[in-house]
Amino acid sequence: MIDFEEELKKFHPSPEVEDAESAIRALDVTDMVDLIVQLEEKNRTATTRV
Repeated sequence: MIDFEEELKKFHPSPEVEDAESAIRALDVTDMVDLIVQLEEKNRTATTRV
């Protein structure tokens, strides 16, 4: 049987993955949620002007 606690003690994160995560977080990438929020804000301001 596998002892998960013992296996977790052996785990070491890959430096390449950590570097990739850091690079991705450093980018200011607009995702779909950001786009939807921006569209809603534009829609809200457009309807309040009328």
